[in-house]
Amino acid sequence: MTPSDVRVVALVVALTVTVAGLAAFLRGLSVLINRVRDGKPSPGRLRPIGKRTLMLLGTLLSHREFKGRPLIRIAHWFVMLSFPILFLTLVTGYGQILSPGYGIPFLDTFAPWEWLTELFAWGGFLGIGWLIVFRLRAGHGSVEEAEGKTRRDGDFRHRASRFLGSTRWHAWFVEFVILAVVLCVIGLRALAYAAGLNGTEDELGRAVLDPSLVSWVHFPLTAWLGYAVSGLSDTAIINSITLLSLFKVIVSMSWMAVVGVQTTMGVAWHRFLAVINVYARQNADGSKSLGPAPPLLVDGKAIRTDEDLEALDDDAVLGIGTAADLTWKARLDLSTCTECGRCQELCPAWNTGKPLSPKLFVMALRDHANALDTTSALGDGAIETGDDGTLVDSNWPDTAHSGDVLGALLASKNTDENGVATTLAPIIGEVVSEEVLWNCTMCGACVDQCPVDIEHIDHVLNLRRHQVLMESAFPRELARPFRSMETKGNPYNQPARKRLDWAKNLNFDVPVIGEDVEDASELDWVFWVGCAGAYDDRAKKTTAAIAELLHIAGVNYGVLGNAESCTGDPARRAGNEILFQMLAEQAIETLNDAKVKRIVVSCAHCFNTIANEYPELGGTFEVIHHTQLLNRLVREGRLIPAPPPEGEREKITYHDPCYLGRHNQIYSAPRELLGSDAGLELREMPRNRDGAICCGAGGAHAWMEEKTGVRISQARIDEAAATGATVIATGCPFCTQMLSATPLPSQATDGNPESNAEESEPLVIKDVATLMLEAVKRGRNRE
Repeated sequence: MTPSDVRVVALVVALTVTVAGLAAFLRGLSVLINRVRDGKPSPGRLRPIGKRTLMLLGTLLSHREFKGRPLIRIAHWFVMLSFPILFLTLVTGYGQILSPGYGIPFLDTFAPWEWLTELFAWGGFLGIGWLIVFRLRAGHGSVEEAEGKTRRDGDFRHRASRFLGSTRWHAWFVEFVILAVVLCVIGLRALAYAAGLNGTEDELGRAVLDPSLVSWVHFPLTAWLGYAVSGLSDTAIINSITLLSLFKVIVSMSWMAVVGVQTTMGVAWHRFLAVINVYARQNADGSKSLGPAPPLLVDGKAIRTDEDLEALDDDAVLGIGTAADLTWKARLDLSTCTECGRCQELCPAWNTGKPLSPKLFVMALRDHANALDTTSALGDGAIETGDDGTLVDSNWPDTAHSGDVLGALLASKNTDENGVATTLAPIIGEVVSEEVLWNCTMCGACVDQCPVDIEHIDHVLNLRRHQVLMESAFPRELARPFRSMETKGNPYNQPARKRLDWAKNLNFDVPVIGEDVEDASELDWVFWVGCAGAYDDRAKKTTAAIAELLHIAGVNYGVLGNAESCTGDPARRAGNEILFQMLAEQAIETLNDAKVKRIVVSCAHCFNTIANEYPELGGTFEVIHHTQLLNRLVREGRLIPAPPPEGEREKITYHDPCYLGRHNQIYSAPRELLGSDAGLELREMPRNRDGAICCGAGGAHAWMEEKTGVRISQARIDEAAATGATVIATGCPFCTQMLSATPLPSQATDGNPESNAEESEPLVIKDVATLMLEAVKRGRNRE
């Protein structure tokens, strides 16, 4: 065949695959638009436009969401930007099928553009190559296979790959498409250089490339490759340009066709959806959806007061019960998931043998919503129940929709006695199991790690809200703390008169607002003790230590005493939003009546609730954590820690409380406070700061038993023991409570479960305040 014949055939093929690819892609785009548009309102997600646009650009260009992964960050940055930058090379490719010397006028011979094109072609090649190597090294495998191995030998490392459970072929398809496209761009640049070097002309006598352009100025990174292929004949060069251009078109249109049909292929669709999802994130300043829990929404209206509840219709739905209750932002979240598994990699539940994986949770909801779209598109009765219990499309009887690794039924509708779809199926029980729902500690690791800003915690919380408020379905261990919070104002079922028992052994008086002082206007700080600090025996020691340190430093402070009540955090994180609002209203009223302005808190959960959640309910206060205030007092010289006698330094490791660290970004103050004590040698655990795993108390888990796998607190204790530390320092009473109730340790410092644990020194759990009091007292005793 002559070069002209080759071009004719190539043109026909290119036009055919282009029509098919665009048709499929537009169909998929329509499905996704309708899926998101059908969601419930999610107010405040699109404005202010300017601030959100700047935030979006900063997030995309900086790739700051790729935490702790510098090579992955650089590789993905090149791959991401190569997509829009190299798009015009596809336009050039169509022209090169018609004429091998075609180029976009002015642009394709503009040296800066050529440098940019070659930089991102090679950058994309190296980037996608590294991502492929990383995926190969990490491995995939099925969840079922990994679970089988784990049950057989009890080793949770079989779950270690963050790609476990991801749709393997989706990732490989997308990565090899990118690899093929960037190689085509590099190859076509090299062939163009070779054509110019050889003075190649087409059959009409037109130069494929102006010889004056044959220099490193226009081919900075491909000239060497072009020189290597310059030995080809003119016909071979021309045919190679035509066929390579055609191949690039086929690969590109194949990608559009496949992703158009596979609307659940988040690893492909996130190129578009992630941009919208990041723009529409909860916080326009770019911060993650951490800290305050989202308000309860009913048809887009926030429910914050009794009046709001009373104004609801009798058939109003609280929380998320079915796919129809999802907001448009929640639906966008699900479709954006790339199945990268960063959330799964750090999830404390998954890494201790629980069935919850944030990634698989999102995938189950996504596939469920997709099945709903499918049945809606096919019409009533299109999905029926087959003989084996699977869902069968009556129009395509060979296609069955079965459950996924979470035991989720990808049914979008319930069926009647004839197997015909009728009503929407509940998510809990049919898509996500109850165990998966209640495994979550709401530590925020999934949200913090997600590069496309999926709000996992919000979805879990709204599912819990529906279970608790609409179905009265929750773990039975929560019945008592719910009842205790409602009747006694604390989850420990203790009377208010015992709230000051922690102060009985102090050798000074702690001022009580309403008794010793009229109100908080006479004080610099109000010390919010919290329920754990007042009633838990271990936490009482921390409370007393803080009070004594404030007394030594001469801080003018007081407490609310018996007037204090639960902030409502356990109720809210367990989904009991109405109980939370009742407790929050009571606490805010107490604080306002006492004229409180500045609060120091020892509990990370109380800190988060008062600082971040009370303002929307009418309670705005200056809130500081006790480690921050104590650190300030040390810097001011009002607290002076003294070193211990020679040779008595303690090796310590600091455990970051999730609601202090990850949720509120307070990492430095506790460490600076510990660093001010010369008697302490800080040894960081491998997972620390924003990479830390939780103690297992969050999400109301302090009142629930872990019935599957290893206790989360046990995993943390083992990690602390491996550092060789003898003391675990904490900054939250719940962390102290959970870690203190765990065997110390379960394995020796070498991390080998078969080692003799008695050889390692016993671990002691102490709050940072307790350690600081010991150091300050050393100095005072020497005086």
